Amino acid sequence: MQEWSRQEIEVAVNGQKNALLYLYTPMCGTCQMAGKMLTVAEQLLPDQEIGKADLNYMPQLAEQWGVESVPCLLIFKEGNLHQKLYAFRSVPYLLDKIRSIY
Repeated sequence: MQEWSRQEIEVAVNGQKNALLYLYTPMCGTCQMAGKMLTVAEQLLPDQEIGKADLNYMPQLAEQWGVESVPCLLIFKEGNLHQKLYAFRSVPYLLDKIRSIY
């Protein structure tokens, strides 16, 4: 999963794309586990555009999209924020959530 710059995030959102943006902080243990689950999901969804951003460096993202805590997966459908996912639970759960939207 690639770390996205502010510009890459804007291109994904403003480009009316279907994209997933994983928001995390490095010192968050739950974020580390969620990141590993999302990495596995990414391997099973090779056509899905998935990026990540460290909220320590981009706090404006949390404010812009009303993110309440990390880890958070922002699911964009055609450039619009469709859903915020805070509870990752398991890889099958993540896959089901993502596939049900796209």
